[in-house]
Amino acid sequence: MPRREGWSGTGPPSLTITAPGDYGVARRLHHGGLAAYEPETLACFLAALEHARPGAVLDVGANIGLYSALAAARSSRRVFAFEPAPRVADTAEAVARANGLGVGVERLALSNHSGTAALRLSPVSDTASSLAADNRPLLGRVLVPVESLSHWRERAGAAPSIVKIDTGGTEPDVVAGALEVLRRFRPWIFCEVRPEHGVAERLMALLEPFGYCWYHLCGDPPYPLRAVIVGRGPDPGQRMWLFAPEPVPERVWRAARGWYRALGRPATQG
Repeated sequence: MPRREGWSGTGPPSLTITAPGDYGVARRLHHGGLAAYEPETLACFLAALEHARPGAVLDVGANIGLYSALAAARSSRRVFAFEPAPRVADTAEAVARANGLGVGVERLALSNHSGTAALRLSPVSDTASSLAADNRPLLGRVLVPVESLSHWRERAGAAPSIVKIDTGGTEPDVVAGALEVLRRFRPWIFCEVRPEHGVAERLMALLEPFGYCWYHLCGDPPYPLRAVIVGRGPDPGQRMWLFAPEPVPERVWRAARGWYRALGRPATQG
Protein backbone atom coordinates (compact mmCIF):
# COMPACT_ATOMS: atom_id res chain seq x y z
CA MET A 1 0.00 0.00 0.00
CA PRO A 2 1.34 3.45 -0.86
CA ARG A 3 2.03 6.01 1.83
CA ARG A 4 2.88 9.48 0.59
CA GLU A 5 5.37 11.71 2.34
CA GLY A 6 3.63 13.90 4.90
CA TRP A 7 0.47 11.82 5.02
CA SER A 8 -0.68 11.41 8.62
CA GLY A 9 -3.52 8.95 8.13
CA THR A 10 -3.73 5.38 9.31
CA GLY A 11 -4.61 2.12 7.67
CA PRO A 12 -3.25 -1.32 6.82
CA PRO A 13 0.28 -1.49 5.35
CA SER A 14 -0.86 -3.91 2.65
CA LEU A 15 -3.90 -5.46 1.04
CA THR A 16 -4.39 -9.11 0.15
CA ILE A 17 -6.22 -9.64 -3.14
CA THR A 18 -7.10 -13.17 -4.14
CA ALA A 19 -8.92 -13.57 -7.46
CA PRO A 20 -9.14 -15.99 -10.39
CA GLY A 21 -6.01 -15.85 -12.53
CA ASP A 22 -7.88 -14.73 -15.62
CA TYR A 23 -9.31 -11.59 -13.98
CA GLY A 24 -7.79 -8.55 -15.66
CA VAL A 25 -7.37 -6.22 -12.68
CA ALA A 26 -5.88 -8.93 -10.47
CA ARG A 27 -3.50 -10.00 -13.24
CA ARG A 28 -2.18 -6.47 -13.72
CA LEU A 29 -1.73 -6.01 -9.97
CA HIS A 30 0.11 -9.32 -9.75
CA HIS A 31 2.57 -8.38 -12.49
CA GLY A 32 3.10 -4.70 -11.75
CA GLY A 33 1.53 -3.70 -8.45
CA LEU A 34 -0.66 -0.61 -8.02
CA ALA A 35 1.67 1.41 -10.27
CA ALA A 36 0.61 -0.78 -13.19
CA TYR A 37 -3.10 -0.04 -12.80
CA GLU A 38 -4.31 3.49 -13.58
CA PRO A 39 -1.67 5.22 -11.40
CA GLU A 40 -2.77 8.73 -12.44
CA THR A 41 -6.34 8.03 -11.38
CA LEU A 42 -5.31 6.20 -8.21
CA ALA A 43 -3.11 9.14 -7.17
CA CYS A 44 -5.90 11.69 -7.69
CA PHE A 45 -8.44 9.37 -6.06
CA LEU A 46 -6.25 9.08 -2.95
CA ALA A 47 -5.85 12.86 -2.90
CA ALA A 48 -9.62 13.29 -3.17
CA LEU A 49 -10.09 10.99 -0.18
CA GLU A 50 -8.09 13.54 1.83
CA HIS A 51 -9.62 16.76 0.51
CA ALA A 52 -13.18 16.14 -0.69
CA ARG A 53 -15.88 17.13 1.76
CA PRO A 54 -17.13 14.43 4.18
CA GLY A 55 -19.32 11.82 2.58
CA ALA A 56 -19.50 8.37 1.04
CA VAL A 57 -17.35 6.87 -1.71
CA LEU A 58 -19.23 5.05 -4.48
CA ASP A 59 -17.30 2.66 -6.74
CA VAL A 60 -19.61 2.15 -9.73
CA GLY A 61 -18.49 -0.73 -11.92
CA ALA A 62 -16.27 -1.90 -9.10
CA ASN A 63 -15.05 -5.18 -10.61
CA ILE A 64 -13.04 -6.85 -7.80
CA GLY A 65 -13.29 -3.65 -5.73
CA LEU A 66 -9.79 -2.17 -5.94
CA TYR A 67 -10.94 1.44 -5.61
CA SER A 68 -13.38 0.44 -2.88
CA ALA A 69 -10.64 -1.35 -0.95
CA LEU A 70 -8.28 1.63 -1.23
CA ALA A 71 -11.01 4.01 -0.05
CA ALA A 72 -11.83 1.84 2.95
CA ALA A 73 -8.16 1.28 3.79
CA ARG A 74 -7.09 4.92 3.45
CA SER A 75 -10.11 6.75 4.89
CA SER A 76 -12.91 6.45 7.43
CA ARG A 77 -15.61 7.16 4.83
CA ARG A 78 -18.58 4.90 4.08
CA VAL A 79 -17.71 2.90 0.96
CA PHE A 80 -20.01 1.14 -1.49
CA ALA A 81 -18.98 -1.05 -4.44
CA PHE A 82 -21.50 -1.57 -7.24
CA GLU A 83 -20.83 -4.74 -9.25
CA PRO A 84 -23.64 -6.58 -11.08
CA ALA A 85 -21.64 -9.56 -12.43
CA PRO A 86 -22.30 -12.30 -9.83
CA ARG A 87 -18.90 -14.05 -9.81
CA VAL A 88 -16.98 -10.77 -9.85
CA ALA A 89 -19.13 -9.40 -7.00
CA ASP A 90 -18.29 -12.56 -5.04
CA THR A 91 -14.61 -11.69 -5.43
CA ALA A 92 -15.16 -8.07 -4.38
CA GLU A 93 -16.86 -9.29 -1.21
CA ALA A 94 -14.04 -11.75 -0.56
CA VAL A 95 -11.39 -9.02 -0.98
CA ALA A 96 -13.17 -6.76 1.51
CA ARG A 97 -13.69 -9.61 3.98
CA ALA A 98 -10.09 -10.85 3.75
CA ASN A 99 -8.76 -7.40 4.59
CA GLY A 100 -11.31 -6.54 7.27
CA LEU A 101 -12.64 -3.61 5.27
CA GLY A 102 -16.09 -2.13 5.69
CA VAL A 103 -17.13 -2.13 2.03
CA GLY A 104 -20.79 -2.58 1.18
CA VAL A 105 -20.99 -4.58 -2.06
CA GLU A 106 -24.15 -3.68 -3.98
CA ARG A 107 -25.01 -6.39 -6.53
CA LEU A 108 -26.70 -4.12 -9.03
CA ALA A 109 -25.99 -1.98 -12.05
CA LEU A 110 -26.53 1.77 -11.95
CA SER A 111 -28.18 3.46 -14.92
CA ASN A 112 -30.82 6.09 -15.77
CA HIS A 113 -33.77 3.91 -14.72
CA SER A 114 -34.74 1.24 -12.21
CA GLY A 115 -35.78 -2.31 -13.05
CA THR A 116 -33.80 -5.13 -14.65
CA ALA A 117 -31.50 -5.42 -17.66
CA ALA A 118 -29.32 -7.96 -19.43
CA LEU A 119 -25.66 -7.70 -18.50
CA ARG A 120 -23.57 -8.75 -21.52
CA LEU A 121 -20.70 -10.97 -20.32
CA SER A 122 -17.53 -10.58 -22.34
CA PRO A 123 -15.49 -13.66 -23.36
CA VAL A 124 -12.39 -11.45 -23.58
CA SER A 125 -12.16 -9.86 -20.13
CA ASP A 126 -14.11 -9.62 -16.89
CA THR A 127 -13.62 -5.84 -17.12
CA ALA A 128 -15.48 -5.66 -20.47
CA SER A 129 -18.93 -6.85 -19.35
CA SER A 130 -21.54 -4.12 -19.78
CA LEU A 131 -25.18 -3.21 -20.25
CA ALA A 132 -24.21 -1.42 -23.48
CA ALA A 133 -25.47 -3.01 -26.68
CA ASP A 134 -22.79 -3.59 -29.32
CA ASN A 135 -21.61 -6.16 -31.85
CA ARG A 136 -18.77 -7.65 -29.82
CA PRO A 137 -18.80 -11.41 -29.12
CA LEU A 138 -20.67 -12.55 -26.03
CA LEU A 139 -19.95 -15.19 -23.44
CA GLY A 140 -23.58 -14.92 -22.40
CA ARG A 141 -26.11 -12.68 -20.70
CA VAL A 142 -27.31 -12.50 -17.12
CA LEU A 143 -30.34 -10.60 -15.89
CA VAL A 144 -29.33 -8.10 -13.20
CA PRO A 145 -31.18 -5.50 -11.10
CA VAL A 146 -30.78 -1.90 -12.24
CA GLU A 147 -31.32 1.28 -10.26
CA SER A 148 -30.65 4.98 -10.70
CA LEU A 149 -28.04 6.44 -8.37
CA SER A 150 -30.48 9.09 -7.15
CA HIS A 151 -33.03 6.43 -6.22
CA TRP A 152 -30.40 4.22 -4.55
CA ARG A 153 -29.02 7.18 -2.59
CA GLU A 154 -32.44 7.99 -1.18
CA ARG A 155 -33.01 4.37 -0.24
CA ALA A 156 -29.56 3.92 1.32
CA GLY A 157 -29.39 7.28 3.06
CA ALA A 158 -25.86 7.93 1.78
CA ALA A 159 -24.32 11.34 1.06
CA PRO A 160 -21.98 10.78 -1.92
CA SER A 161 -18.78 12.81 -1.95
CA ILE A 162 -16.61 10.79 -4.37
CA VAL A 163 -17.95 8.65 -7.22
CA LYS A 164 -15.85 6.47 -9.55
CA ILE A 165 -17.64 5.30 -12.72
CA ASP A 166 -16.30 2.63 -15.08
CA THR A 167 -19.20 0.75 -16.67
CA GLY A 168 -18.03 -0.17 -20.16
CA GLY A 169 -19.70 2.59 -22.16
CA THR A 170 -22.82 3.34 -20.11
CA GLU A 171 -21.21 6.06 -17.99
CA PRO A 172 -23.57 8.78 -19.37
CA ASP A 173 -26.55 6.68 -18.30
CA VAL A 174 -25.11 6.45 -14.78
CA VAL A 175 -24.65 10.24 -14.67
CA ALA A 176 -28.15 10.80 -16.10
CA GLY A 177 -29.53 8.75 -13.22
CA ALA A 178 -27.55 10.82 -10.72
CA LEU A 179 -28.56 14.38 -11.60
CA GLU A 180 -30.28 14.96 -8.26
CA VAL A 181 -27.12 13.70 -6.52
CA LEU A 182 -25.02 16.14 -8.57
CA ARG A 183 -27.35 19.02 -7.76
CA ARG A 184 -27.56 18.30 -4.03
CA PHE A 185 -24.17 16.81 -3.12
CA ARG A 186 -21.80 17.86 -5.94
CA PRO A 187 -19.48 14.89 -5.64
CA TRP A 188 -16.07 14.54 -7.26
CA ILE A 189 -16.48 12.12 -10.17
CA PHE A 190 -13.77 9.88 -11.61
CA CYS A 191 -15.12 8.59 -14.92
CA GLU A 192 -13.88 6.53 -17.83
CA VAL A 193 -14.59 8.19 -21.19
CA ARG A 194 -14.62 5.84 -24.16
CA PRO A 195 -14.22 7.15 -27.72
CA GLU A 196 -17.33 5.47 -29.13
CA HIS A 197 -21.12 5.92 -28.89
CA GLY A 198 -20.91 9.69 -28.29
CA VAL A 199 -19.97 9.16 -24.65
CA ALA A 200 -17.94 12.39 -24.37
CA GLU A 201 -20.64 14.55 -25.95
CA ARG A 202 -23.37 13.09 -23.74
CA LEU A 203 -21.29 13.63 -20.60
CA MET A 204 -20.66 17.26 -21.48
CA ALA A 205 -24.36 17.88 -22.10
CA LEU A 206 -25.19 16.36 -18.70
CA LEU A 207 -22.46 18.07 -16.69
CA GLU A 208 -22.37 21.59 -18.17
CA PRO A 209 -25.56 22.79 -16.43
CA PHE A 210 -23.98 21.92 -13.07
CA GLY A 211 -20.79 23.92 -13.68
CA TYR A 212 -18.44 20.95 -13.40
CA CYS A 213 -14.77 21.27 -14.38
CA TRP A 214 -13.09 18.45 -16.27
CA TYR A 215 -9.53 17.17 -16.27
CA HIS A 216 -8.02 14.34 -18.32
CA LEU A 217 -5.89 12.19 -15.99
CA CYS A 218 -3.05 11.58 -18.40
CA GLY A 219 0.65 11.89 -17.50
CA ASP A 220 2.04 13.46 -14.35
CA PRO A 221 -0.21 15.64 -12.16
CA PRO A 222 -1.27 18.43 -12.08
CA TYR A 223 -3.63 18.36 -15.06
CA PRO A 224 -4.93 21.34 -17.03
CA LEU A 225 -8.57 22.34 -17.04
CA ARG A 226 -10.06 21.17 -20.34
CA ALA A 227 -12.55 23.07 -22.47
CA VAL A 228 -14.11 19.87 -23.84
CA ILE A 229 -14.27 16.21 -22.91
CA VAL A 230 -12.78 13.90 -25.54
CA GLY A 231 -12.69 10.12 -25.67
CA ARG A 232 -9.47 9.87 -27.64
CA GLY A 233 -6.18 10.98 -26.14
CA PRO A 234 -2.46 10.57 -26.81
CA ASP A 235 -2.51 7.26 -24.91
CA PRO A 236 -5.54 5.02 -25.67
CA GLY A 237 -5.05 3.31 -22.32
CA GLN A 238 -5.61 6.53 -20.35
CA ARG A 239 -9.36 7.09 -20.52
CA MET A 240 -10.06 8.30 -16.99
CA TRP A 241 -11.23 11.85 -16.31
CA LEU A 242 -11.88 13.85 -13.17
CA PHE A 243 -15.10 15.86 -13.15
CA ALA A 244 -14.76 18.29 -10.24
CA PRO A 245 -17.56 20.51 -8.89
CA GLU A 246 -15.12 23.44 -8.78
CA PRO A 247 -11.58 24.16 -10.03
CA VAL A 248 -9.17 21.77 -8.31
CA PRO A 249 -7.01 23.72 -5.81
CA GLU A 250 -3.24 23.42 -5.76
CA ARG A 251 -3.26 21.58 -2.40
CA VAL A 252 -5.09 18.68 -4.06
CA TRP A 253 -2.60 18.53 -6.93
CA ARG A 254 0.26 18.56 -4.38
CA ALA A 255 -1.30 15.57 -2.62
CA ALA A 256 -1.85 13.84 -5.97
CA ARG A 257 1.82 14.35 -6.89
CA GLY A 258 2.82 12.85 -3.54
CA TRP A 259 0.61 9.81 -4.05
CA TYR A 260 1.85 9.44 -7.64
CA ARG A 261 5.43 9.29 -6.39
CA ALA A 262 4.41 6.91 -3.58
CA LEU A 263 2.88 4.49 -6.09
CA GLY A 264 6.30 4.13 -7.70
CA ARG A 265 7.07 2.43 -10.98
CA PRO A 266 5.43 -0.80 -12.13
CA ALA A 267 7.22 -3.86 -10.86
CA THR A 268 8.89 -5.92 -13.56
CA GLN A 269 7.20 -9.15 -14.52
CA GLY A 270 9.01 -12.23 -13.36
